[in-house]
Amino acid sequence: MKKILGFDLDDTLAVTKSPLPDEMAEILGKVLEKYEICIISGADFEQINKQVISRLKVKNHLLNCVHVMPTCGARYYKYDESSETWNMQYAKDLSQSEIEEISRVVEEEAKNAGIWPENPYGDVIENRGGQVTFAGLGTKAPAEEKYKWTNTFSAERELMRSKLAERLPGLEVRLGGTTSIDITKVGIDKAFGINQLIDVLDISKEEIVYFGDKMQEGGNDYPVRAMGVDCVEVDGWKTTKYALLGLLAVS
Repeated sequence: MKKILGFDLDDTLAVTKSPLPDEMAEILGKVLEKYEICIISGADFEQINKQVISRLKVKNHLLNCVHVMPTCGARYYKYDESSETWNMQYAKDLSQSEIEEISRVVEEEAKNAGIWPENPYGDVIENRGGQVTFAGLGTKAPAEEKYKWTNTFSAERELMRSKLAERLPGLEVRLGGTTSIDITKVGIDKAFGINQLIDVLDISKEEIVYFGDKMQEGGNDYPVRAMGVDCVEVDGWKTTKYALLGLLAVS
């Protein structure tokens, strides 16, 4: 029997960088009455809190069943009901020298690929502690502009990811959200996060179902599929919604 449902965030639970829709917030509340959940995303904790946690209308004790793994599993947060705070359980952060080198190479390869934005919406390269992220339009770009961008530059982004992987062989380089590329320490990816969860909860991978939209090789959800966890590939939050409604109907 499944005990844990794992989720990517953008384009799996919500529109990119947008709050959880009311329907999804309600469904996740019902899910938490039957399963523990893990949000494992390229976003940092503050973004996950803004998009997901703050939208959950559940009693505090159910937050004990939520596992938050920002930056593709490089960090792990759990809720402390007594203090009503989210506490970090571990951090596999990049060093300052690694961050500087990654940032330099990312800018070079984005310019080589012709996708370095001249007038970005916010930061193009973001240091998230355990991860450096390239955002093709900037970190504060509107969702509609991001979807237009990815439709136009998907091939260029994949080429850039491949070039970065060649130039940063000691690091993990994955396609992230709609316009992003995520870089973490070698061995630190979503499979690492899921394996940490397996150890903490003393469960097997057969007791997990994972939902994500980047399951292709090179995508940041791919490592979870590759480790043999049952996965549901989705193409947006509405697909996830219908899958969860079906799961709730039979559980």
